[in-house]
Amino acid sequence: MKSVARKDTNVPTASLPTSKQTAANILAQTVKTGIIKSNLIPMFAGLTLALYTYQISLFAKLPEIIFALLGSTLVMGAAGAFNNLYDRDIDAVMERTKHRPTVTGAIKPKSVLWLGIVMSILGLVVLGLATPLAAFLGFLGLFFYVVPYTMWSKRRTIYNTEVGSISGAMPPLIGWAAIHPDITHPAILGLFLIMIIWQMPHFYAIAIRKHTEYEAANIPMLPVVKGVKRTYIQTNIYLVILIAVSFLFGSLSVGIMLVALLLSVAWLVLSVAGYKRMDPEKWAKALFVFSLFHMTILFSTVIIYSLVGIFYPLK
Repeated sequence: MKSVARKDTNVPTASLPTSKQTAANILAQTVKTGIIKSNLIPMFAGLTLALYTYQISLFAKLPEIIFALLGSTLVMGAAGAFNNLYDRDIDAVMERTKHRPTVTGAIKPKSVLWLGIVMSILGLVVLGLATPLAAFLGFLGLFFYVVPYTMWSKRRTIYNTEVGSISGAMPPLIGWAAIHPDITHPAILGLFLIMIIWQMPHFYAIAIRKHTEYEAANIPMLPVVKGVKRTYIQTNIYLVILIAVSFLFGSLSVGIMLVALLLSVAWLVLSVAGYKRMDPEKWAKALFVFSLFHMTILFSTVIIYSLVGIFYPLK
């Protein structure tokens, strides 16, 4: 498959009328508020896990918590804006993205550029008010999402998901770093690695379901280039790794370790059994839905366990 070079030609506008869109809706779509919300959950999980691990009062770190939430929101929004700005040519081709404001012309490219710049600066400054390490990790997440992923690997290699997973796994590290500087603890490494590995089966499933759209946009997603069987094998390899990573929680909580382990094993069983009994699209849909359950249950467990441990520590 040929890679797609970024073109500065006029992007075709979609048929959706922009006059009915409010400024708030245009802004929300431009910065991708849905992705922001979903990424704040693992960020908060890393944050609460650090509080629990080092038995720090929630109220003692209230300013850092507020700075982490606000700074992360701004940096993630900036990443979404830059991604929308750069990808507006391929977004115009894909059904699920062709109505984005950057494609329809509801917002000007120059405005999106300045929005991304301002949000980046403000977000990193606010994260810096939490801790310098949180700001540095925020910068790394933003950089990896915009440059190695959006501007390079997404259009050139089947390993674009792996490259993008680095930025996608930064939120729990940022949350932890806002509370404590040691990001080598097995528990936070576990969250970070789970976030990295989780993204491959999740996005492979999306790519199978949206195969024709990615193919039309000439995006070299693994299922598009190598087919479903190769994707199935690679999915299972990552799920086995996910099972192994679950044991990193053992040094902190056997309960969290068991939840992570059971969820990962169930995902692998679903993958193997589903592949034999379902057509590719149904198999991909099942894996996609389970990936959402996996992440929601795991991070909710981490947050609830940590908060309970903070307010009711064992004596």
